[in-house]
Amino acid sequence: MNNQAIPPEVLSLLDTLSDPAVLLAADYRILAANRVYMREYGAVVSVGRDRCYEVSHRYRLPCDQAGESCPLFACRESGLPQRDLHLHHTPRGEEHVEVEVHPVEGTGGVRWYLEVMRHSRLASADPAAGGLVGRSPRFNRILELVQRVAPAEATVLLLGESGTGKELVAQAVHDASERAKGPFVPVDCSGLTETLFESELFGHEKGAFTGAQVQKIGLVEAARGGTLFLDEIGDIPLPLQVKLLRLLETGTFRRVGGIEPQKADFRLVCATHRGLREMVEEGSFRKDLYYRINAFPIELPSLRERLEDLPLLCEALLGRVGGGRRLRLSKEALDCLRHYAFPGNIRELRNVLERAALLTDGEEILPEHLPEQCGGDAGARSEFGLLPVEIVPLEEMESRYLAWAVTRFPGERRELARLLGVSERTLYRKLQGLGPGVKHEEETSEA
Repeated sequence: MNNQAIPPEVLSLLDTLSDPAVLLAADYRILAANRVYMREYGAVVSVGRDRCYEVSHRYRLPCDQAGESCPLFACRESGLPQRDLHLHHTPRGEEHVEVEVHPVEGTGGVRWYLEVMRHSRLASADPAAGGLVGRSPRFNRILELVQRVAPAEATVLLLGESGTGKELVAQAVHDASERAKGPFVPVDCSGLTETLFESELFGHEKGAFTGAQVQKIGLVEAARGGTLFLDEIGDIPLPLQVKLLRLLETGTFRRVGGIEPQKADFRLVCATHRGLREMVEEGSFRKDLYYRINAFPIELPSLRERLEDLPLLCEALLGRVGGGRRLRLSKEALDCLRHYAFPGNIRELRNVLERAALLTDGEEILPEHLPEQCGGDAGARSEFGLLPVEIVPLEEMESRYLAWAVTRFPGERRELARLLGVSERTLYRKLQGLGPGVKHEEETSEA
């Protein structure tokens, strides 16, 4: 198929688009491109010969055959428009790009596919950039979900372990929303006592209680026209959850000591590291509030689940904690970090690198600059490495690894069992076999 076979009105459609756009054949060949695309990619693309995956990903195979989702393949299979977030090679380097593909009708049915590319400003694969940084598939999936939900008003619930960057993701939702010009107001729910809850959230009138000498605007009112971010919403005591639910259901509130109802106007984003579904079953979190805030849940991966991003994150964080120095990790130091569980996730990684930056006098961080739990001490590294220095029975090797894991993982046994890929009962039985030298919790009768 060549350009002459494409109707002029289809070709003219391309140049009405303000984003880079190409017309593709079913075999991924680029048949035509608009002026914006040629301005950005013209030096590296040959229209009519190159295929989209060769230009965008520098692959030799289509994305769907290289282990990635492919919107063209999905569009071809379903006949419906498809959208995905990819990491593309561009003249400016690697960038996160939202790719949208539409089927284009011709004689006899769908003949071509219109692909439109929009640069995502929510995150970067450049370590020098601020905000969200990453390039792994798990990270890209988070960005895709944020891109989809941000323009809507749906409540977002961010789930995941502490230290995974939930506030940064909440900020990204705000920045990509229609309320981006409004305020972003974060609230640490774990720090709100019952006596302060209403005053902090709703504000109070002058004279409402002893010490209330002036009228105070609450955080809900401060978020008017913007986004209210309730961090650690699972820590709100049960009696206060009723008041929060009323705010969300009615969209109104009263200042403490006030009579007139005030109109609330904010987009809600919540976050927690707790298992809210389990808390609902236990009766420590209201079921109606849970379903009210669980409109669009996003599960943030732990650092252990996106280790492909570790070198990029280290480079980005060293640029922020280095105090002007061009710090870098040695290969051996990076290898130590790759084999550490990071229960504190990215927050802990930042602390580890900040400590290492203070300990090194040069510009290279070595294993000895890392804390012992990360394998920075030579004795700790020999205690459990990737391989033992001598041949040992597999049962003994498993025991060594379990002893190492259980003494260094501060989380719950349920989470450790999940990471090890065994049941809690199996983990408990194996821990009993380690003897009294390793501390382990007494499990319930379920074990």
